[in-house]
Amino acid sequence: MIIPVILSGGSGSRLWPMSRELNPKQFLSLCGEQSMLQETVARLEGIEDLAAPIVVCNEEHRFLVAQQMRDIGVDVDKIILEPIGRNTAPAICAAAEYIQEKDTGSDNSSSGNDVMLILAADHVIQDKDAFHQAVASGYRIAQQGQLITFGIVPDKAETGYGYIKRADLFNQEEDVYRVEKFVEKPDLDTAQRYLDSGEYYWNSGMFMFQADAILQELETLSEEIYKAVKTSVAEGTKDLDFCRLGIDAFTASPSDSIDYAVMEKTDKAVVIPLDADWNDVGSWSALWEINAHDADGNVLQGDVLKYQLTNSYIHAEERMVAVIGMDNCVVVETADAVLVADKSHSQDVKKIVNQLKKSRREEALLHQRVFRPWGSYETLEETERFKVKRIIVNQGAKLSLQMHHHRAEHWVVVKGTAKIVCGEKEFIMTEDQSNYIPLGTLHRLENPGVIPLEIIEIQTGSYLGEDDIVRFDDHYGRVESTCLDNESLDNQSLDDKNLEEKSAENDDNNN
Repeated sequence: MIIPVILSGGSGSRLWPMSRELNPKQFLSLCGEQSMLQETVARLEGIEDLAAPIVVCNEEHRFLVAQQMRDIGVDVDKIILEPIGRNTAPAICAAAEYIQEKDTGSDNSSSGNDVMLILAADHVIQDKDAFHQAVASGYRIAQQGQLITFGIVPDKAETGYGYIKRADLFNQEEDVYRVEKFVEKPDLDTAQRYLDSGEYYWNSGMFMFQADAILQELETLSEEIYKAVKTSVAEGTKDLDFCRLGIDAFTASPSDSIDYAVMEKTDKAVVIPLDADWNDVGSWSALWEINAHDADGNVLQGDVLKYQLTNSYIHAEERMVAVIGMDNCVVVETADAVLVADKSHSQDVKKIVNQLKKSRREEALLHQRVFRPWGSYETLEETERFKVKRIIVNQGAKLSLQMHHHRAEHWVVVKGTAKIVCGEKEFIMTEDQSNYIPLGTLHRLENPGVIPLEIIEIQTGSYLGEDDIVRFDDHYGRVESTCLDNESLDNQSLDDKNLEEKSAENDDNNN
């Protein structure tokens, strides 16, 4: 069987302000109606001998992954939760350990032939047939014990990707080559030489290999990673749909890419050329490239007015945006932030994100609308002593049983039916009805109906931070007394050193 392992741990900082740390690009619909994660899974349809996917993500994104898979009717095998970002090698090692653990207890004699297909959650592949053909070739070669990387056939001298140089043919029928070496991002002249030679491919960050084969190489070539992750899997726990890795052991693992940990050192690496209109959508300029252009070379989304605008990407989300007399620019408008940049500098957006983090600004983490496992909330107005929110609770969902030390709340039902616990009382409210929740009162909100519940919440008090929550019971397994699953910036531990390390780990791991 082919077991897809989808790595979904990145922050997508180069696509800020649409991509935020707690709702990054893989969960956004940037290139179609579905999110990039959903499109990655949907792209697998039609591949023979395909098993249910495994998704590796971080704690903050666990409910987004689960909900997006449910929305497209996909039953995942596992959702593996990383307690901290440690790059692709530990993530792949953890998935391989879980597969081995499952195979050990399986009565299926063919389980030893299972092959991992490693995919990033945020890539675009427009030629699905070419992708499927490459995967089919990879499946056959991987069962021979080889470690496969997919090399993108380059169509230009690109300085933003790492490269793979092929050596001699490994299998002529499958068009598979041995890997001579991996090289870092080149300068423009070097990239042009690579292109002209015909011997180099872009490093896609996609791989295929048997679980036992990659584990053997990790144990031999990166023993510290192998031991730390093996321990973290053994010490892990299962919670709802999630497999939680042991925190201490996983944190002790070195933070390395699978390229550095294994592929650059092994003698089993082979490369399969892939020409399938691939793009890692790593910047606004990349998103401009893959979308349809108007007669002036523009990509316009939302309510946009233009005059003498050329070769630009304009995205209006909440308001009308007017652009005059500009060329090669990016303008992205959201509810709480606007980005204006020269398209040639779109790779530098992450530097703005790092400034936001160092200033402890919430725009780096959250959108104005914040998604939660039960629905979403949006802050409409906020001052020192009051805050107004629009809360949407999905059908059958409920918030935690909780209380606040510093604020009182007033709920007004706008749409749907609410089941409310307030102190010792439990009752139903419908449209145009309201309820007051005094400071320090135990309360819970639930939607027992068949349509989304929408309420307006007015908070008043001396402190209105999102970390003023004490949980007593929670349907989603969240801890009792923390910051709304990272809804509070203060509980992110965003000191400068951790910020830079986390930003580096979450950047694209294709190089």
